[in-house]
Amino acid sequence: MIKTALTELLPIKYPIFQGAMAWIADGKLAAAVSNGGGLGIIAAMNADADYLKQQIAIARQLTDKPFGVNIMLMSPNADAVAEVAAAEKVAVITTGAGNPAKYMPRWLQAGICVIPVVASVAMAKLLSRAGAAALIAEGGESGGHVGDTTTMSLVPQVCDAITLPVIAAGGIADGRGVAAALMLGAAGVQLGTRFLVAEECSVHPNYKAKIIKATDISTIATGKRLGHPVRSLKTPFSNAFFQAEYSPISDQELEDMGKDSLRLAAIEGDLQKGCFLAGQVAGMVKKEQTAQQIIEEIFDETELILKGANRWIK
Repeated sequence: MIKTALTELLPIKYPIFQGAMAWIADGKLAAAVSNGGGLGIIAAMNADADYLKQQIAIARQLTDKPFGVNIMLMSPNADAVAEVAAAEKVAVITTGAGNPAKYMPRWLQAGICVIPVVASVAMAKLLSRAGAAALIAEGGESGGHVGDTTTMSLVPQVCDAITLPVIAAGGIADGRGVAAALMLGAAGVQLGTRFLVAEECSVHPNYKAKIIKATDISTIATGKRLGHPVRSLKTPFSNAFFQAEYSPISDQELEDMGKDSLRLAAIEGDLQKGCFLAGQVAGMVKKEQTAQQIIEEIFDETELILKGANRWIK
């Protein structure tokens, strides 16, 4: 059994978080991951307070294990969902797309472990001082909103800069990735793309099929012109968006192109207009399993790799 600073911080069996995927990471999936020994996370995305309350209630009906909520700080409903998460006293809050400093006192007062996502050493230092319990260092291999620095470069630099437990995210789909992350200094990992094909994941079947059929060159990063690049599978939508970035259209017109595209992929499975977010490891995901089977398989692989590591040393 692998024990780290993360399993000491939280009452979870395995040091693994499920990524907060908008329109996908709901109460059902979060509960399944938590029941499987990891930490499931509900994505608040751009939804309102009522939606988050509903998903927290669903998760609590399905598990007595801890789970988390992700707050997307760019959301127009960020203030409302931040308060719901505090009032509900969820075990963990993760954050993305911004600095959560203004919400931290309320969350900490509620006894919540706040674990923000960071893409730079500077932000890691800032949030470490602000009271974060741990940090998720997310590399550009991830699906969804991404930074420029790769996981292998980012994780050790963040680990060197702070004393908090660091969770590696981006480019991890199996035990090899977990073992590598631990060797870089991480205390755990966060996976999104692998959980897209969990049996308990309610994403449209077309989405799961595209992940399973993906190869090593199936993803593309778009939106760099707008300052918030996003990694997704190559589709008619993403290819058109990429081409539009280098056209004379305005930034607002470009932004408008992406509206509702993720919902069209996740809920309706629209193969033409949908944006199918996925990490570069999509080509490694080849089968549908339960969340528990995914987690157990990954950590069986991790232990086997780590126990045999001395074969490389003469």
